[in-house]
Amino acid sequence: MQYDVIVVGGSYSGMAAALQLLRARRKVLILDAGVRRNRFASHSHGFLTQDGINPAVIAQTARAQLLAYPTLTFKETQAISASGTLDAFEVTDKEGSVHKGRRVLFATGVADQLPEIEGLPELWGQHVFHCPYCHGYELDQGRIAVIATGPNSLHQGLMLPEWGPTTFFTNRAIDLDDQMRRDLAARNVTIEEAPILQLSGGLEIQLDDGRTLSFAGGFTAPRCAPSSRIAETLGCETEVTPFGEQIRTSAGKETTIAGAFACGDAAKVPHSVSLAVADGAWAGANIHRTLIF
Repeated sequence: MQYDVIVVGGSYSGMAAALQLLRARRKVLILDAGVRRNRFASHSHGFLTQDGINPAVIAQTARAQLLAYPTLTFKETQAISASGTLDAFEVTDKEGSVHKGRRVLFATGVADQLPEIEGLPELWGQHVFHCPYCHGYELDQGRIAVIATGPNSLHQGLMLPEWGPTTFFTNRAIDLDDQMRRDLAARNVTIEEAPILQLSGGLEIQLDDGRTLSFAGGFTAPRCAPSSRIAETLGCETEVTPFGEQIRTSAGKETTIAGAFACGDAAKVPHSVSLAVADGAWAGANIHRTLIF
């Protein structure tokens, strides 16, 4: 069977794109490995009508709604390579099946490259976050830690006082110049330069000088990269942003390969569920237009 569109990645942006195409009665195949970026979080915030809902429930509800459309095929598998050209793409999955489509959409999401701090992976998405709009309110104006990963972390340090008294941990990841220190001081941010040994609880930060400081929660700015390199197997170019690496796209979400598109966290910044859904819907509409005109 040849599909109109093969969507690689069945999370929020991929399903939002598929919905537009299904409502145009196009044949869509979604290949999904089932590894959502926000699988570590218990609640999703900032998404209108879904505020506070478990992100897994949002994904499950979306999938159930898509499956009501008869032109959808949803396969739980990992797509490993893509080849071909406009109107004649092929995507191979890990079982060796080859799927044919006129268009392909990469909605693979990203993987977070967390700073190497003991205890951080266990707290990620529960007590340490990357987006204050998604998780800052729930800290109830308690003490907030910002763990630096590089120059981009200064932006977090200046933002977070909106949500509570903030301590900025340089953690040997950033050298603050005089202007940076003045900017942080203007926001009443405490600067802590002792290196971090480990994180625990919800949230205790143990420093190498023996102190342990307690916070309502913390934020850090991990570097991101597409969670799959499949777009590159087709020849799609990537680009570097302050947040990491992403797939390069046009305003209409087309990659550098004609007929291949990308959306969601893998193809835009900044990142959130609501922004991913919007980006996916825009990609789906633009793909549909190329199938018509």
